[in-house]
Amino acid sequence: MESNSCSSNPISIFSTLTSPFQSSTKNSDSERKPLSLWPGMYHSPMTIALWETKSNIFERLLDPPLDAPPQSELLTKTPSQSRMTILYNFSSDYILREQYRDAWNEVRIGKLLEDLDALAGTISVKHCSDDDSTTRPLYLVTASVDKMVLKKPISVDADLKVAGAVTWVGRSSIEIQLDVTQSTDETADTSDSAALTANFIFVARDYKTGKAAPVNRLNPETEREKLLYEAAERSNNLRKRKFRDEKKNIENGEVNRFEALLAEGRIFCDMPALADRDSILLKDTCLENSLICQPQQRNIHGRIFGGFLMHRAFELAFSTAYAFAGMMPSFLEVDNVDFLRPVDVGDFLRFKSCVLYTECENSDRPLIHIEVVAHVTRPELRSSEVSNRFYFTFTVRPEAKAMSDSRRIRKVVPSTEEEAHRIIERMDADSL
Repeated sequence: MESNSCSSNPISIFSTLTSPFQSSTKNSDSERKPLSLWPGMYHSPMTIALWETKSNIFERLLDPPLDAPPQSELLTKTPSQSRMTILYNFSSDYILREQYRDAWNEVRIGKLLEDLDALAGTISVKHCSDDDSTTRPLYLVTASVDKMVLKKPISVDADLKVAGAVTWVGRSSIEIQLDVTQSTDETADTSDSAALTANFIFVARDYKTGKAAPVNRLNPETEREKLLYEAAERSNNLRKRKFRDEKKNIENGEVNRFEALLAEGRIFCDMPALADRDSILLKDTCLENSLICQPQQRNIHGRIFGGFLMHRAFELAFSTAYAFAGMMPSFLEVDNVDFLRPVDVGDFLRFKSCVLYTECENSDRPLIHIEVVAHVTRPELRSSEVSNRFYFTFTVRPEAKAMSDSRRIRKVVPSTEEEAHRIIERMDADSL
């Protein structure tokens, strides 16, 4: 059974750069576990700290013994055995602060999403580890991320804490909940310090066969752990039911809403001079960027790090909202993210974004809903497959709204039936 000693001690995150003004006393070279054992991996302050803390687990995953037998007996573990706490020392480490600071002296959300995925992956590895070097480890991949709502801005001047543990397991799936908290002088109350809660779903695969593999069981002990387990069980059942009903809902549709949306779009296409100037076609809100996935962005399994994809999708979504609104946007939430297929080193990845729809009932806090779709494009095969879909919601920063009070957020309308379906599906999903 794995020791619980690490779960109670926060892991401090330090800057990855050496200060030119002072010598570092955090770790000497002899104390640091060699990163050469982790060649080409995606390095960030979070991933380096996680690696140095749990490198004995990760080393097996770098070169898994494929001829070794699988784990013969499933263990029963408690949430406390996988629990990890990360501390960002922003108040004292000014270089770390610079690495995470955005233009408004807040934490870069895209970079934080990367870190959350890395931490959730580490927790899942801890839970699935059997501490037996003679068996082959499991291959764990991010399957989806539940909705994340930003409850308050995250300052880069105050220390930030991220704590998480396994909250539920299925036969081959694992759910991890991460709580991001930040206390300041104004928010001494624990309930006021909560900034973000994230739930990641990982699935286990056999390294040799690639098929679904069973994971260690979970035994919640405390009352809170039992409540989280029951809530995760309900969410999992709802997720399955939603998947079964999705096609039926699309087919039955709400004809009136569908036709009304299309009618507005047809005016733009057929009689543009008479179109509503407070509306815009969906296709005119699109942005796109492309990249070749490099070895430095791969995870311990050799695939592209899911957090990296989330980071890039967020940056494009932010730019799309900015270009659309004409005012500085403010992030509110990211909805369920599905990882539909893996992305490999060398893949030609294209991110395409658009504003799906807006909500302007509250003129002081309009909502802008952005869709980002990631495509793995293979020119040699003349193929393009969707790897991820991301849905972000932004509003407009109050100070930007005050400076551009006369500027209005426009309504988005479709020009095709496919766009109308996407808008209605997303509206229905957001209303749940």
